[in-house]
Amino acid sequence: MRELRKYKYLEEKKMYQYEIRKEKLNSWKEYCNVAASLNPWSHVYELATGKLRTNSIMTTLGKNNVTVTSSILDRMNTMLDHLITDDGEEENQHHKNTRIMIEEPIYTRDDAEFTQGEIKQTIECFNRKKAPGMDGITSDIFLRKFKKFPGLVAAIYNQCLKRGSFPKRWKIANIIPIAKPSKENSTESSKFHPISLTKIGGKVLEKLLIYRFNCHMYKNELLTDSQYEFTSQKSTTEACMEVKNS
Repeated sequence: MRELRKYKYLEEKKMYQYEIRKEKLNSWKEYCNVAASLNPWSHVYELATGKLRTNSIMTTLGKNNVTVTSSILDRMNTMLDHLITDDGEEENQHHKNTRIMIEEPIYTRDDAEFTQGEIKQTIECFNRKKAPGMDGITSDIFLRKFKKFPGLVAAIYNQCLKRGSFPKRWKIANIIPIAKPSKENSTESSKFHPISLTKIGGKVLEKLLIYRFNCHMYKNELLTDSQYEFTSQKSTTEACMEVKNS
């Protein structure tokens, strides 16, 4: 019964979203026909050419609750110090043990190599409309590259898997700070939410590894039934319902 209700809900939701998109498109067409007939250089033209886009001005930020930033470079450094903290020397024993452990060699059986079908399916799952990283390569371009040179791309990812390496050039991200709602005029660095645009090559490797991790966890039943967040087919809503029922 639950699966039936869920299926019915998803079908109705899909139809509802379709009707909303259709009405939005019809409303926009009607507006364009009326506005363009009166003046071809009206609001519609400005929207299409992007002339209505406003560039947000970065406001002054506070530093150490004492002074404020004095230049754009000072503001950027203050923002980065808050968003991306340094890996300082202050650490407890747990951190020290972790650092020692990751330097030790791992004597375990190598995992199976990534297949070309596995890589192709992973690339196809990315939204083609997502903004690319600093190299400007979208998932659509990367998929075309894979179809042209499937053996080369597969060899690169299998070498990463074999060596236990994540290339540094794939870790470089273009950070876009987005001001949180109602905090645009605040002088605190915490008002920004960072959006990191990483390269599609690194995204694919990350998702390939996540699939392998999840497969290992589910196959060996290493996840508890009480785990709801970050778990497929589960949500925090179900956790709330579990608390309510118990």
